[in-house]
Amino acid sequence: MNKMFKIIFEYTDASSAYALESAWATKVEDYYKLDNILFYAPEYSLGDIVSVEERNTELYVTGLIKESGHSTVRILFNNKKNVQITRNSLIELGCESEVSNIPKLISVDIPPDVDYFKNIKPFLDEGVQNGKWGYEESCLAHS
Repeated sequence: MNKMFKIIFEYTDASSAYALESAWATKVEDYYKLDNILFYAPEYSLGDIVSVEERNTELYVTGLIKESGHSTVRILFNNKKNVQITRNSLIELGCESEVSNIPKLISVDIPPDVDYFKNIKPFLDEGVQNGKWGYEESCLAHS
């Protein structure tokens, strides 16, 4: 098994405050491959290859080296009872998800072989129209 490293993403949150999010990664030559679905830091997705710099023994992400083709979407539910039902529906659509430290917030990984605009976005838009959730496209693949 590959050794896992904790890497730190710096970003500006919704209130324009400086924030950090850590995630697991594996080393790939001189870079690191993201092994988590991010919850808060934008512009990165599962499997992306990133560069880092060491600061006080911690690894901080400095940029994207290679996009993985994965996309990341966050969903904030109006009612916690819809979380697991939706996660099950997303699995059927080919997407994995993780629940954050906020029980009504999930982060969704859309793999490269799932058509986001054809299959996932309509599902998300329907949930918004039905008052179940709001969502944010954190990182859409450029492929």
